[in-house]
Amino acid sequence: MALSGMRGLSVFISDIRNCQNKELERLRVDKELGNIRTRFKNEKGLTPYEKKKYVWKMLYIFMLGYDVDFGHMEAVSLISAPKYPEKQVGYIVTSSLLNENHDFLRLAINTVRNDIIGRNETFQCLALTMVGNIGGREFSESLAPDVQKLLISSSCRPLVRKKAALCLLRLYRKNPDVVNVDGWADRMAQLLDERDLGVLTSCMSLLVALVSTNYEAYWSCLPKCVKVLERLARNQDIPQEYTYYGIPSPWLQVKTMRALQYFPSIEDPSTRRSLFDVLQRILMGTDVVKNVNKNNASHAVLFEALALVMHLDAEKEMMSQCVALLGKFIAVREPNIRYLGLENMTRMFMITDVQDIIKRHQAQIITSLKDPDISIRRRALDLLYSMCDVSNAKDIVEELLQYLSTAEFAMREELSLKAAILAEKFAPDLSWYVDVILQLIDKAGEFISDDIWFRVVQFVTNNEDLQPYAAAKAREYLDKPAIHETMVKVSAYILGEFGHLLVRQPGCSPKEIFNIIHEKLPTVSTSTIPILLSTYAKILMHTQPADPELQNQIWSIFKKYESCIEVEIQQRAVEYFALSRKGAALVDILSEMPKFPERQSALIRKAEDTEVDTAEQSAIKLRSQQLSQTSNALVVTEERPANGTPPFSQLSLVKMPSSSTSSNVDNNSIDQSLSKENGTLRKVDSHPPPADLLGDILGPLAIEGPRSIVHPHANTNLGPEGEAVKSISAIIPAGEQADSVQPIGNIAEKFHSLCLKDSGVLYEDPYIQIGIKAEWRAHYGGLVLFLGNKSTSPLVSVQALILPPTHLKMELSLVPETIPPRAQVQCPLEIINLHPSRDVAVLDFSYKFDNNMVNAKLRLPAVLNKFLQPIPVSAEEFFPQWRSLDGPPLKLQEVVRGVRPLPLFEMANLFNNYRLTVCPGLDPNPNNLVASTTFYSESTRAMLCLMRIETDPADRTQLRMTVASGDPTLTFELKEFVKEQLVSIPTATHTHTPTHEHPKPPISQQDPGAMLAALL
Repeated sequence: MALSGMRGLSVFISDIRNCQNKELERLRVDKELGNIRTRFKNEKGLTPYEKKKYVWKMLYIFMLGYDVDFGHMEAVSLISAPKYPEKQVGYIVTSSLLNENHDFLRLAINTVRNDIIGRNETFQCLALTMVGNIGGREFSESLAPDVQKLLISSSCRPLVRKKAALCLLRLYRKNPDVVNVDGWADRMAQLLDERDLGVLTSCMSLLVALVSTNYEAYWSCLPKCVKVLERLARNQDIPQEYTYYGIPSPWLQVKTMRALQYFPSIEDPSTRRSLFDVLQRILMGTDVVKNVNKNNASHAVLFEALALVMHLDAEKEMMSQCVALLGKFIAVREPNIRYLGLENMTRMFMITDVQDIIKRHQAQIITSLKDPDISIRRRALDLLYSMCDVSNAKDIVEELLQYLSTAEFAMREELSLKAAILAEKFAPDLSWYVDVILQLIDKAGEFISDDIWFRVVQFVTNNEDLQPYAAAKAREYLDKPAIHETMVKVSAYILGEFGHLLVRQPGCSPKEIFNIIHEKLPTVSTSTIPILLSTYAKILMHTQPADPELQNQIWSIFKKYESCIEVEIQQRAVEYFALSRKGAALVDILSEMPKFPERQSALIRKAEDTEVDTAEQSAIKLRSQQLSQTSNALVVTEERPANGTPPFSQLSLVKMPSSSTSSNVDNNSIDQSLSKENGTLRKVDSHPPPADLLGDILGPLAIEGPRSIVHPHANTNLGPEGEAVKSISAIIPAGEQADSVQPIGNIAEKFHSLCLKDSGVLYEDPYIQIGIKAEWRAHYGGLVLFLGNKSTSPLVSVQALILPPTHLKMELSLVPETIPPRAQVQCPLEIINLHPSRDVAVLDFSYKFDNNMVNAKLRLPAVLNKFLQPIPVSAEEFFPQWRSLDGPPLKLQEVVRGVRPLPLFEMANLFNNYRLTVCPGLDPNPNNLVASTTFYSESTRAMLCLMRIETDPADRTQLRMTVASGDPTLTFELKEFVKEQLVSIPTATHTHTPTHEHPKPPISQQDPGAMLAALL
């Protein structure tokens, strides 16, 4: 831009640069905009110079990021100015301020067309540049014929024709109809004979766009493209200005080879031979040199040539040469070249002829797993996964297992998945497969899908020879002082079914097996306790005649859990206790599980159905496979299909025969079938309906009603404590009636209690009780609302509406408009966490009882800590991660004051209750705490979070908190969330016991989370 001579503009720019802060800058901009608006409005006789100056100022203000909503007409009018300085300003400002749909552009179409068809080449270039920048259907319909004429005109200078080609490319992308295929194909072929490389490069860009949609019309261009490549390869007639570090026009070479890849084959032998000669020259003449710029250009050409070789299915000799070249590249120091080498080798592995040659580089590929760059490690993992077969599976899987111990958390999930699939597909024997899966669970249990251990159980159950070995291995892992909960599940199940096969081995008597499993009971979650209870029942069944001491121990456990608030645990405890008192008949009732129906693994089947291109996609696809049970729920959000999948359901790899007539019932997990009764298999639902919050455990079944309407983009802008909207946590009677219905108990306390546990009462008044039962897995949540009518009259006009924040996708099943007397309705609510946030969803619930219309807006406990999974880390894992996250925004530190003073062990219990695992021994200062967890969302997937709390023994009301993660938003949101919990710790989080005939069980009978919540 030529700004010389415009003193007013120069002074304005200087004023803006001298502003001390943003507010002063805004004041100066507003003042200038007001002055410009006044001049445009009041002074009709502005000179072209003055108009040009003010329009330049408008553009500068727009470039600073301020809205300029006037003066567009003045900018457009400058396009018709007769002199170049004014016309240049008009074109530049118009193309910057206006989009393709702006009404003012219609006023300029005739002027632009006159400049295009005129004889002034400078004006032609200005017009073509603006049309190419703005595009739009209206420009394409009006100006495309004139642009085409300029392109094929022999009298126009190369500069104009080059701009015409790029302008036509933009118009074609906006409106493909502007290029008539029948008449344009021959002209396109003629343009490829162009000697000027600038015009030829622009025309090649246009050709790539044309053949990408319809290559059949442009077969005549194929030999012309080969001739262009020959000319460049032989460096014939290439001007010096188009030679980049000794490489003739590398950008034109890349575009030409890209265009050739849209043609399926080359039939003409002469053309094919000429092309392969050129490709051979490129392959032989490319090497790694010290000059980075030359490397970038030469390798851009080389890798495009490799893609073309693979596309044309060249002879094996050339393919072998390509593999050898890629083998050199994956060993160089430059990370970009290593990455491209691994990526192209993965693509080349799809070609059968060279797979054995690629396997020769297995050692170097395995070395790439230890590369500092995670993208290279991911590509190496993809390639190893692709090249694995029976001959090398054992070596590759063992390398993956070895690498798993040192891999960062971001890769452990995909590593575990791929190792599990390879072990199953290429296992030399089943005992090796069992060893691999148990090692996977031991090393990366947090990242292991339930489907994987379900599959192991299926193999063990179906192969009698494998059962003693699997039981012995499970017994070995239980001896470890600290094992993951998934290992507890699989070991307990296998030992429950097959532990009696080890009775003659030392340390494997029923009592010893019971004791070592029972040691793990205090450390597991409520989802694992039902499996342990089933294992105890199996052990008791295999101990016939009964061992009185062991029997009394197991009976005491059953009696303890008969009053558990979790209905699944309670039901199993009651039933197993009753069954175990049948004596010898227990052997018939709880006999071994039958063999599973033979079918292909879900993991392998879906891996074969869809080719996985990247490790990231692999992990995402596995996640979707696990959630592939269909639902009849109507989805009202735009992003999901109408027949959605409930995120809290599991697709088991182990298929169980049902107690009904059909034995092909899918989607039943092992946990659904750990019990038998009267010699027939009895299905125990792994996702049972939660406890009836009206007090009747055998109460009415769920009432299916119509689906509710969810506002997917409603944003309540609430913090986790709900201070932003005071009415959210209170019941709001409609119409402010004097005799309004008042809630029972403190609603805020109920909400805080449910933030710590997954079941309880959310709201209660004299007529209705709303309870919640939730299950959380990764970034998916399954929540059930229990709406219980406590009265002897029906509740009518019942409505429920979910107001989700922007970071949650929620789908609610609506209750009927009427809830019958003494009835309960269950409403499933599905939740997907999209990204980190502390905002809270709101349930807008209303109903009518007699003349009382009640409306309650209730916060739902789908808060940030529900998407955390506690994970302990060792010093070897913690400190490298902590050092790598160096400073803001990934690591944030804050001194927090006003903290409620807590002893250190109570603060540790509070963190553990919010799913932040306190890791003792990592900080040498006994007054400090170190905690870790894993956060799940669609945007971050599994993200490790680390935290350090430094307390002051002299002043417990303040502390210094440091939070670190790999995502800036997550770091900030987690820091603020923890700070809010420390500053405003609720004095009581247990629910108020309602005063009606169905009281809640006492705290002593509830789950440990509820007891801790009550203590806090």
